[in-house]
Amino acid sequence: MIQQDLKSLEEKSIYVIREANIKFKKVAALWSMGKDSTAMLALARKAFLGKVPFPVIHIDNGIDFPETYQFREELAKKWKLDLIVAKSNIKPEMSGFACCGANKTIELKKIMKQYGFDALIVSIRRDEHGIRAKERYMSPRDKNFKWNFKDQPAELWDDYSSKLDAKGHVRIHPLLDWNEIDIWNFVKKDKIPVNPLYFARDGYRYRSLGCTHCTVALPSNVKDINGIIKELATTTTEERSGRQQDKEKEYVMEKLRSLGYM
Repeated sequence: MIQQDLKSLEEKSIYVIREANIKFKKVAALWSMGKDSTAMLALARKAFLGKVPFPVIHIDNGIDFPETYQFREELAKKWKLDLIVAKSNIKPEMSGFACCGANKTIELKKIMKQYGFDALIVSIRRDEHGIRAKERYMSPRDKNFKWNFKDQPAELWDDYSSKLDAKGHVRIHPLLDWNEIDIWNFVKKDKIPVNPLYFARDGYRYRSLGCTHCTVALPSNVKDINGIIKELATTTTEERSGRQQDKEKEYVMEKLRSLGYM
């Protein structure tokens, strides 16, 4: 796994977050309480003098891990987040799982409309999945949340221009160029709180967190961040191999993301 210049990654991500906050009228961020979205909020705090200046949305299907809910409450209080919790329904959908796919997108649409958000900051990375590699730092969605992954805008360091549908919104992706080990190096350097499920218990830990229905722990004995970084330097196991969902298949993920999935 290639380790990039962490300072350059931070500077670019902070630039993108600041640009989004300037360019758009009403910005929000998605927070799953995972390492990536928590790191993204930490970058926002760096960008705005220790405060996240926009609301933070958690789409809650009611079946996240107890540790995840506890982490949410503790960090939201500590960082004084403007937290919006939206409850999603659990019902069968295209991925074959009822918990973390299109159902969350339905609830997100309601929240975006209710609050009038025109930009949404999301913590995806290009290295996570092939279809996510097609994203841009600023990717427009139309009024139906649809994403035309075949027609993405040009992107330059000083120009993240996007043509916004009159009733659509733009997805902001400040972590696109980061990889998993970059995230953990950042967490270590800035002493960012993380969900305790990332650390091993009884020989297993979670590398990618979803809910209790679609996430399984992977064999590991690491108990701290140094151990995680060391493990990632040699592992051949895919990061999302613990996400037991058909939506991880390329064609399903492509369909879900084209319809607005996070």
